[in-house]
This record gives sequence, structure tokens and C-alpha cells, in this order.
Amino acid sequence: MPQSFIPLCIPEIRGNEWKYIKECLDTNWVSSVGAYVNRFESMVADYVGANHGVATVNGTSALHTALLVTGVEPDDEVLVSTLTFIAPANAIRYAGAWPIFIDSEPEYWQMSPREVVDFLEQGCDFKDGEVRNKHTGRRVKAIMPVHILGHPVDMEPILAVARKYNLLVIEDATESLGAKYKGHRVGHLGDIACFSFNGNKILTTGGGGMIVTDNEAWASKAKYLTTQAKDNPVEYIHHEIGYNYRLTNLQAAMGCAQMENLEEYIAAKRRIAATYSEAFAEVPGLTPMVEATWASSIFWMYTLLVDESQYGQDSRQLLRRLQEAKIQTRPLWEPLHCSLAHTQDQPRESLAVAEKLNQQALSLPCSVGLSVTDQQRVIEFILKEKQ
Repeated sequence: MPQSFIPLCIPEIRGNEWKYIKECLDTNWVSSVGAYVNRFESMVADYVGANHGVATVNGTSALHTALLVTGVEPDDEVLVSTLTFIAPANAIRYAGAWPIFIDSEPEYWQMSPREVVDFLEQGCDFKDGEVRNKHTGRRVKAIMPVHILGHPVDMEPILAVARKYNLLVIEDATESLGAKYKGHRVGHLGDIACFSFNGNKILTTGGGGMIVTDNEAWASKAKYLTTQAKDNPVEYIHHEIGYNYRLTNLQAAMGCAQMENLEEYIAAKRRIAATYSEAFAEVPGLTPMVEATWASSIFWMYTLLVDESQYGQDSRQLLRRLQEAKIQTRPLWEPLHCSLAHTQDQPRESLAVAEKLNQQALSLPCSVGLSVTDQQRVIEFILKEKQ
């Protein structure tokens, strides 16, 4: 019989999604207000240990809003991971600020704390309570570490240098809901954090995002800005430019149902990762994902590195061979310091670790519902392709 297609990472719907969404339809509460919106905000905030949650239409809008409410202004600079999806850099530009791209560290592939510290202490001046980039003269306002692929960034050195220089820490935790850093969940390590609930995330609302913070004023401002900045909703009075960024009750209903199964989903991801890592541990040219001793990863997108000199194929050749076998994989993102979208107005520099990871990385099928049979098929194919 012809083999079936194995997708990269698809949603898992096994709980109360139908029941909760039907309740929204039956009661006509389908738009951007409703009990499920409030419930979902509380569930996510409580889960990470934050005092406040503000639901948004997607993770990018959450990042944009977080930048605005924390006081990032036009022509400020924000340090951000270069190896990540483009959304955080775009959000920085939406706010009129400029991204400063930070290289990855080679072991866990996250934002390099050493590079953050070096940039601030060697490339900046600190005067009158402000950090200024020596090269551009702009104020450095915030650091935005991105916890990629389900693993946390090593946050202690970043938090320490941020406090030293009065910088904000805005966590982009969009890929890592449920991950822990030294026993603490990501999303409650910095000053404010953002999550995404896109279709391929560990928890999905189809599309959607969330801001979490302990700062009541920021949360209140975020809710105000994401609902078109209504100062008088009856008379339609607006004192500021707002955004139509609120999540719908329908989507929030799905999110509540997904949250009820989140720990099971994380356990499934970790089992899938352990199986892959054991299978590829001794294969020359393949480097499986690793987990830091201080971390608990959710292994959102299981990824391995392919060294052509030892494996016999590079990551893109293996991707094509897997595609022919109806197995979907993907490389990691183009590092943002290489993106024409973000280098037209500033010089391109080389960030070697991220560039090497981009060349060698390949993400494998890792849906929560991936069957043992399908995972074994992926493993056997990759082992067979070794030349």
C-alpha cells in the first residue's frame, strides 16, 4: 500500500474543544468579548505564575503591544535573538525601534548571554541612567530573548546585565509555553512575556497570542491598546491610536480546552524527543537536540544538525529525500541579520553560530499525536540515508 504523508507538526484536538466552541455558537458569544476570553487569560497567567494575562489575535501583536506598553519608543534599540522566526524583529520595527541581532550559543542554540553582555559592556556607553550604542548613538531600551524550539534561554546573565543597565527584559516565549528555567516557567522570568497559539504550537487557538506580566499598569494599557483604545466605548471617543488585536471568544474557548491537556501534550513531546535522540545518538554526522541541566524543554520542534562531511548529505538534500518519502521536515529560519527585510538600513555582519545552525538544522515530524509507527518510519529512513 502507498505510504501516508507524515506532517511536520499539526494540532492535537482531543478534549473539550467541540463542547466549548459549541457553547459560544449556541449563546452567540463569538466575537472579542466573552467569558472564555477572560478564562483563557487567567488560565495562561496562572500557569506561568503571572498576575495578569491579556489575550491577543496572534503572537506578533502580543510582541508589538508589549513593546509599546513598556515604553520602547521610536529610534530606541532592542537586543533580540538573530536565530528565530522574523516576528520579533518585525514587532520592534512596528514600534519604530531598531533590532540589534545577537548570535546564538552553540550548545542549546539560544540567544548567547555572553554576546549580550559583550555588546552592552564593550559596544555601549552608560550615562545618566541610559545605555547608548557607541556606533549608532541610539538609546538601548530592552532585551528580547527568544526561547526557541521549546528550550529556554540562559536567563540569569541576561537578567543581571539588564538590571545593571536599567534595561527591560521582554521574553518572546511564543514557542515555549511550559518550558522551565531553573524550576521557573518561561514567561515569568523577565518583566513581560508573550506567547503564540498558532496552529503548530504546543497549544493552539488556530491563531492567537497572550501577554503576561505582573505589572498591572502595563496589563491595563495592553488591554486598552488592543481594543482600539476606547476611552468612551458608547460615544466612540479615542485619545490614542489603538489596535484591533483582541482574541475572539471562539478562539479562547478552544484555548481553554487545549490548556486542560497541556501537560499531557508536553509529556508526549518529551517522549518523541527522547526516542529521536536515542535513535540518532551514535550516528556520525547527526547531532540531536540537547537539554541543559538547568532547563526543562518542551521540545516544541524537534531539530537535529546534519554535518554533510560525516553524514554524506547536507540538511537540504536530506529534506528533499524525506519529502520524496512523504515525510515533511523544514530547516530553521534565515538568521535575521541576513534578512533583506532588516538589513537594508544597517550594515550586515557575520554571526557565525546562527549561520552554521541555519545551514545544518532540520526539524523532524513531532506532532503531539505522532504515532510510534510513523516516528519509526522517519527514524529508519534517516538511518538508511546515511552514506
